[in-house]
Amino acid sequence: MTASPSLLPYDEMFSGPGRIRATYRRFADWLHAHDESELQARRAEAAQLFHRVGITFSVYGEPQGRERLIPFDTIPRILPGSEWLALQAGLVQRVKALNAFLHDIYHDQEIIKAGIIPGELILQHASYQSCMRGLELPHQVYAHIAGIDLVRHADGRYYVLEDNLRTPSGVSYMLENRKMMMRLFPELFTQQTIAPVHHYPDLLHQVLCEAAPSSSAAPTVVILTPGRYNSAYFEHAFLAQQMGVELVEGRDLVVHDDKVWMRTTHGLERVHVIYRRIDDDYLDPLCMRRDSLLGTPGLMSAYQRGQVAIINAPGSGVADDKAVYPYVPQMIRFYLGEDALLANVPTYSARRPADLAYTLEHLSELVVKQCHGSGGYGMLIGPRASAKELAQFRQKLVAHPEQYIAQPTLALSTCPTFVDQGIAPRHIDLRPFVLSGKEVRIVPGGLTRVALQEGSLVVNSSQGGGTKDTWVVDHEGVSTSC
Repeated sequence: MTASPSLLPYDEMFSGPGRIRATYRRFADWLHAHDESELQARRAEAAQLFHRVGITFSVYGEPQGRERLIPFDTIPRILPGSEWLALQAGLVQRVKALNAFLHDIYHDQEIIKAGIIPGELILQHASYQSCMRGLELPHQVYAHIAGIDLVRHADGRYYVLEDNLRTPSGVSYMLENRKMMMRLFPELFTQQTIAPVHHYPDLLHQVLCEAAPSSSAAPTVVILTPGRYNSAYFEHAFLAQQMGVELVEGRDLVVHDDKVWMRTTHGLERVHVIYRRIDDDYLDPLCMRRDSLLGTPGLMSAYQRGQVAIINAPGSGVADDKAVYPYVPQMIRFYLGEDALLANVPTYSARRPADLAYTLEHLSELVVKQCHGSGGYGMLIGPRASAKELAQFRQKLVAHPEQYIAQPTLALSTCPTFVDQGIAPRHIDLRPFVLSGKEVRIVPGGLTRVALQEGSLVVNSSQGGGTKDTWVVDHEGVSTSC
């Protein structure tokens, strides 16, 4: 894969000037039949509806955690069914290998003994939880919910940009985007077969129940939230409502006799599965951060004794660290005996002297990311950085090389998008959500994020990005169980 930022990006809708790709032809015909004022009116209606429902996110660092609406674009991202099936196979393979890796590093550590991945990178990792050593989890699944970020490069191929295995977010926007499109443009859904996504909460609930202790015939599931000031609180409440389970905070739970109970108006009720949306460090003040007010004292003791399931498992964050990411293709070969179906972006780990030297020499051509960073923060996009920014990042790399990786600047694909000036191409990515239990399940498509600023490659909502509905069309053979 070439790293040249001068390559023209792949256009999802057009294969060339005036040449519309087959998957977009029906939509293009519909678009040409409607004037822009009508489409603008529907966009405004969507914004009002999202605001009324409360589909917001909070931005840390802003006064009083001010909430924002995530901009929603009414031009969908459309994938052919054959393309989705290929992506689905690669996603299933990748998540299976990541779960095998997590089981291994908390048990026999064969991948370390084989010299494939450095032991110090894993065992000294901030997310490595020694308390997970030797624990046997149902179906050997650690990351039950994974959000895998994909980008399409100028060569037309998809690349995995990032694995999200701790508390991946965004699925609520995928679901609400679809509901909004069906409400605003019902005629579009009668003209072609679009794979559904509405059953995701049912699949999620099934996966959560499959993780319950074996003694629980009808498990009680809860979602553990840090509270309403968390940036993803809307999603926590949304998923609880969709699954028909309780949304709780740490103070709503109590541990007695190594079992977890929920305080209710009718007394204590046993809890079997906790879908946690808080970080590892805050789960239990008795064995993690002692100043945590978000978790429940004794929770890890109940977990270690197999009396409750915590989803995703503590310690899963080792597998989504950017410094571990380059080893995933080797994990796939080691655990599954297969070549990776989805390629990684070529990655330079600054902890390696040769990679550091290359990164420093080509800094103006590369994207440099913090290994523990997220949300588009702590990142340098070399071709768009000023001389001052390059100099500052050079100092950071020399001082703490182990904290950074570098990658070529990809020409992310573009999709037509409504902006203030009209319809214009904007860069996008795709986050499918992979559910792992007794089997692996994926709803077709995922969350398409779009960089609304012209030329921007940063799609994160905290950095001004928006979202689109993702359609998988002509989806014969597309399944949610793999």
